This record gives sequence, C-alpha cells and structure tokens, in this order.
Amino acid sequence: MISASLKEEHSSLKSNEKIAVTDSTIHIDKATGLVVDKGLDVVTAHCTGCHSSKLITQFHTDRAGWLEKIRWMQQKQKLWNLGEAEPVILDYLAKNYPASAIVHRRAALKGIEWYRLK
Repeated sequence: MISASLKEEHSSLKSNEKIAVTDSTIHIDKATGLVVDKGLDVVTAHCTGCHSSKLITQFHTDRAGWLEKIRWMQQKQKLWNLGEAEPVILDYLAKNYPASAIVHRRAALKGIEWYRLK
C-alpha cells in the first residue's frame, strides 16, 4: 500500500525525459533512470527492490552475461527464482544494456615515462 504523500511524490516522476543517442531518441524513466521499454515494469519490480538501478545501467553485456549475473545473484545473494519473469528481464536487459565497445571509465594514460620505485 502506498501512502498519499508517496503517491504525490511519484506523480511528478511519471513523465519521462528524452536523451539523444546516435541517430535515435530513447526515453529514460525519471524514477529509475532505466530505459523505457517493454519489460521495464518487470525489471523494476524484480531488480530495484534489492539494489539501485544504477547497478543495471553500469553493467553492459550480452544475454548470456546477464543470465550469468542473475545466476550469480541467485547463488550468492539469495535472489529468488524469477520464473516466467526471467525471459522478460533478459530480453529487456540484453536489448537496452548490451555489450558495448564503449568503456565507461577514464582513458588510459599516454605519453608517460614509467619508472620502478626503489
């Protein structure tokens, strides 16, 4: 049950902002920061109850990698059996957070003359 104040707080979050990515525009859910697409509600229900959606947006891999991550959470973090929701979650994650050649971290240092510390 959601309290009235919580409903009011989330009512302003229902509109989605748009961001441009290459040639297409994707919609980002303001409440979660996740891509608005088929399966978002299932991902939100199963994933964000235990961890921040930022863990999802920071991890990019293919379907097999997402399945491996789910299995790890089931073995190590006591994630429940996702049942019929699992293929929906995998479809969403593989489509919206696929493996990427883009590395989201600082570029390697260049032009530095390294030396051994004594």
